[in-house]
Order: sequence, then structure tokens, then C-alpha cells
Amino acid sequence: MEILPLYKVIVGLQGCVYKIDSLYGGSLKLEDRDFPSYLSSLLKRLFLTLRSGFTLVWDGTSPIKEGSQHKAGAVGFLIQGQSSRDYAFSFVLSGSYLELKDGVSVYGYIKSTGNPTATIFKSNEIKDTLAPQVASFSSRGPNIVTPEILKPDLMAPGVNILASWSPISPPSDTHADKRELQFNIISGTSMSCPHVSGAAGYVKLFHPTWSPAAIRSALMTTAKQMSPVNNRDAEFAYGAGQIDLYKAVKPGLVYDADESDYVRFLCGQGYSSKMLKLITGDNSTCPETPYGTARDLNYPSFALQATHSTPIVSGSFYRTVTNVGSPNSTYKATVTAPIGLKIQVTPSVLSFTSLGQKRSFVLSIDGAIDSAIVSGSLVWHDGEFQVRSPIIVFDVPIP
Repeated sequence: MEILPLYKVIVGLQGCVYKIDSLYGGSLKLEDRDFPSYLSSLLKRLFLTLRSGFTLVWDGTSPIKEGSQHKAGAVGFLIQGQSSRDYAFSFVLSGSYLELKDGVSVYGYIKSTGNPTATIFKSNEIKDTLAPQVASFSSRGPNIVTPEILKPDLMAPGVNILASWSPISPPSDTHADKRELQFNIISGTSMSCPHVSGAAGYVKLFHPTWSPAAIRSALMTTAKQMSPVNNRDAEFAYGAGQIDLYKAVKPGLVYDADESDYVRFLCGQGYSSKMLKLITGDNSTCPETPYGTARDLNYPSFALQATHSTPIVSGSFYRTVTNVGSPNSTYKATVTAPIGLKIQVTPSVLSFTSLGQKRSFVLSIDGAIDSAIVSGSLVWHDGEFQVRSPIIVFDVPIP
């Protein structure tokens, strides 16, 4: 977005090519800025005093009734947001979302001249140097039901995704939008979930006998490692990391679990046999020896919750891995532990002589944490495969 005559480049989200006059939406009275039903005709009267074509500059402090700009005869608009946005969205008109500082700059220019002019150029693709990064709208952990089961499991593409779109639905979800498109740019878990579902189906194609737990393990333990530098919530934002479909087909080892494991897990969480039947849909009953804690579930990640009264933590995780890599292989454990924590794996070497063979180990954590979230990892490697699991110790209030 080029603001004339200052020739200052303002970059926002979205835009098309028009040269037009400007009007600041904040100039309207407060009751008008809330966009009641009569606003459209009011704006038309105001805009008719301008030359043909204009853009509306909006400060984002009041709700915008969808389609109001279009009904008023505008050909474009700017929105000044109170915070940065990390995803694009469709407008019924040529529009651009500006960060607060850029919006202030535009507003200052509009007030400085009696004929503010702007040129909206065609959108251009730019490289996001922070990518991959978890979107601001994506839900974060901890898991409020069972905090010591790390959630989310992993991350997948879900921002600005080119996806199929029904032509009978306007791309901007505005009735004034008469465009009929077969594709649209969409963001949300409704985009990331299909990516993961497709990835799971792809892994299932190569391994038709694998359980859902084994497939999840393959996706998690082969995910690309993320950095908390750009994601302050660390594993509570991205889980095991970004999905890597190519590696997920050959994970080497998997953390498997069947229905009986989940029955023992639920019973250990306090579910009665009556409550259990509502989930299983059968006559399953709680065994005499349910899992003592959520940490006993054979999950491909490790989460340990500290108590608010002390930073001292201690806990053990019992895990079993199944060999799906090479028949004769030996895996060694490599642990990355944060300062203040001792993380030990026993045994630290697992040897296999056949596919499908299982080996068990115990991971123990002892020490103290000095922040709300500290991260580490366990990697089993045999020279060909690397099986990585995130480790997180946290003292985060549960809602």
C-alpha cells in the first residue's frame, strides 16, 4: 500500500490495484461507527461528496457489519488492528489489514491533507522467515483433563491454505459478495486436521495392520523438531513438532497401545465401569489394576507436572516400543535434559532380533525447574532411524 504524496510503503494483508480517495471511519460519530442498519445510506451521502471511488480507513476499535463497506459504494478499505495478524482472510472488497503502528501512520497522513490519496497494489507473496510457527489462534496446552498427556500431539499446515470451496458460498462469508469460486485461502484447524488425517491415511496405506496408536506414534516421533524461540508456549504449542510425512512411513520404533490400554488409563483417571461403557459402547469393565497415573499410558511423549508449592519434581514413565524398522537392530538412547533436571533411561540400549519384537524401558525425571515450562527430548537411534519423543516439565495453572 503506497500512501501519496509521502510515498511511504505500508504492507498489510490482501489488496488489489486501485487509485482512490480516502475517508477515515473514525470521523463518524460513535453511534455510526457501530454500523447500525442506517449506516449504509449515511456513508453513501458522505462518499457522494468525494470523487468516484474511495477507500474507507477503519481503526478496528468497533465492530464492522459485514458488507457495509460494499453497500456504501466503497471500492476498498483499510483496517487498523490493535495487534498483528499471522493469517489472511477474504474481504468482499479490496482490503488490507494493517498493524497498529502502520494504521497510525496512515491516519496521520489523512489528517495532514484535504485530499488523501492511496494506491492499492496487487498482493505479492513474501517469504515468512519465522515459519514454521504456530498460529496465534491455535489452541495451546496443557491438557485440562489429563495434564500429563501432552497436547497438542504435533502441528500441521493450517494457515493460508489453498483449499476447495463451494461455489454457492461467498468466499468472504458476506451476502454482498457475489463471487463464485472453486478454491479459497482458508486458515484454521479445519485445514490442519485434513492434513493430519491424510497423513495418517498415507501411513496406513503402507502399514494396513497398524493400530491408530502406532500411526500416531509414527507421526509424532518423526516430526520435525521445533524451537521455543518463536513459540513461547513450547511443546504446549507444537507438541512433538511439525509433521514430516516422508519420515512417518518408516519410524523405526512405535509406541503402540490397544483398547485395553485405554480402558486401564480411563479407569485410572477415575472412570467407573458405567462411565466407561458410555465411551467403549460395550460391556468393558475396569480391571483390578488400572494405570496409577496418566504417565503409565504408552504414549510417545513425556509430560510431568510440578506442584505449585515447590519447584522440585520427580516422576517415572514406563514405556514399551515395538520394532518396525530393521529385524536385527540395536537402539541407543540419547537424552537432552534442561538445566536443573536429571533425566535417566533404563536400560539405555534396546536390542531387537526380529520385526514386531517389543522392548520396555523406564524414563525417570528428578530435579527442579526455574520456569513455567522446560523442555527436553529422548531420541532412540540405531544408525538408520531416529525416534524422537518430547519431554516437558511444567508448572502451569490448569484452567
